[in-house]
Amino acid sequence: MGGTSVVAAPGEEIQQAVLNHLQRLAISIGAPIRATIHDDLAGCVVPLEVSADGSSRVTGQAVRVAAQAKSGAAGVASPQGMRDVPPAKRPAPVPAGTVQAPTGQFGPAPVMSVAETPAPVLSATRAPAPVIDVVEPEPAPTTPAPTPARGFDAVAEEVLGDEPVTETAEGAELLTEPMTRINEAVRSGRIEAAAQLTDRTVTEAATVLGPGHAEVLHLRELSAYIAYLGGDPVRACRQSLDLARLRRQARDAEAAYGNVQSAATAWRAVRDPEEGLRLGRDLIELWADLTSEPGPAADDPRPLESARARMVRLTDRAARAAQP
Repeated sequence: MGGTSVVAAPGEEIQQAVLNHLQRLAISIGAPIRATIHDDLAGCVVPLEVSADGSSRVTGQAVRVAAQAKSGAAGVASPQGMRDVPPAKRPAPVPAGTVQAPTGQFGPAPVMSVAETPAPVLSATRAPAPVIDVVEPEPAPTTPAPTPARGFDAVAEEVLGDEPVTETAEGAELLTEPMTRINEAVRSGRIEAAAQLTDRTVTEAATVLGPGHAEVLHLRELSAYIAYLGGDPVRACRQSLDLARLRRQARDAEAAYGNVQSAATAWRAVRDPEEGLRLGRDLIELWADLTSEPGPAADDPRPLESARARMVRLTDRAARAAQP
């Protein structure tokens, strides 16, 4: 491969050794490896692609070529996967034009006339093991935009920032001083004092601005985070779920998903299986509703599947706890 001999380990087929080597190349460059396989034994040329996860696929038409008299196979590859077929594993010929589903191996291609058979893209070098010339890989996929901080991560960044974060001009005037004291209490580890300050500030802000004001909702996010830090994940989860419902009603999908993620973080810290099941049912019901609507929750389904898997584990734990 690229002038280097690939040797199978004891008990390993040479075809698998080649595929493993191509997979390692794909991992190292961060892009699939395409390979044009010249299989003298099977008498065909097959273009394949091997990805970093080890999966492979046929990328073009397999072409029959004249079989070589010498047994063995040679391969020429570009960034991805390939596999030669020993005589015992070669599939039976199929009628011309018949389409076969990929099997993870490649064997005789549909019979083609000489006029239909294009010349191989790359020449093959006969050797006891496949020889592969690696060509330029596909460009690496564009790096996705970084995921914004959401949930308790976003709240923690605000608490650790240099200045208190408020939502509105009136909030900045009213809340900068109490939020500064709250953040200082959290940073110094005085969580109980921070919780008392936050509860008092939420009450005062709701009286002045109204319970649905953006500043009040923002303060309640801070209150849920401090409850989580203070070892009360049940309260933190419930507060975050309440906020997620309010944000969803206001059609703020981004903020609602952030609150759902906060609720999920707190829920995973709940040790009692019965309480975990109760909170989990509410969490997953709301989460599923969000994934059915446009927004970041719909674009990120894997965490919800993880939460559902935890519900299965909690069910098993609750059943064992209920046994005599």
